Amino acid sequence: MSKSNSHPEIDIHELEKRLDFNHARLFRKRVSKLFWHMRQRGGYFSKRLVDVSVALSALVVLSPLMVIVAAIIKASDGGSVLFWQTRIGMWGRTFRFPKFRSMVVNAEALQKSLSEANLHGQDITFKIKRDPRITRIGSFIRKTSIDELPQLWCVVKGDMSLVGPRPPLVKEVALYSLDDRRRLEAVPGLTCTWQISGRSDIPFQQQLKMDVEYIEQQSLKKDFGILLKTVPAVIAGRGAY
Repeated sequence: MSKSNSHPEIDIHELEKRLDFNHARLFRKRVSKLFWHMRQRGGYFSKRLVDVSVALSALVVLSPLMVIVAAIIKASDGGSVLFWQTRIGMWGRTFRFPKFRSMVVNAEALQKSLSEANLHGQDITFKIKRDPRITRIGSFIRKTSIDELPQLWCVVKGDMSLVGPRPPLVKEVALYSLDDRRRLEAVPGLTCTWQISGRSDIPFQQQLKMDVEYIEQQSLKKDFGILLKTVPAVIAGRGAY
């Protein structure tokens, strides 16, 4: 007694059509992915070119001012001209971060005693008005953001960009939640969205929201817009203390 075939008959032509369709769809996906990567890399190289060109030009043009500021800081108390910190960059990479020193030499040791005056409360970031640790020249260079000028070298090196989320301290990142770490998904910058919207007056969670929005929508056009708004924001001095 013969056994009946339980499998339906395979239409070879139909199978070939399906395979051809699947191969074509796979090919289109691969081509689309290739173009997406090309656009991403093209955007990165364009941004990098702008960063290096502008940062090098700024270092040359502003070098006389930087020399004068360095001389005043040194003459004021004999301490170091630059204040160095370890900051966290893209994907959690650490790098050395310089500022013109705007505080007394032992400023970090004094921070604990000032914790109750933190305008951000028990938040991750620490900001207070009329900080007693700030020197006379320090008050001026912080108000005008001149203390940030040495970071132009970080832009040239590639540790930072002209525009991007500000690089956090190691101790701040240690307190981040998984959602907070989203702000580490871009190269940190000299200026950012919340820097032109109130700086230290913006609480951390709002800073985070603005940084994530920037990361999701970043473009050269958006960067140029932020850079243009940075100048009047610095002149206005809102949130600079």
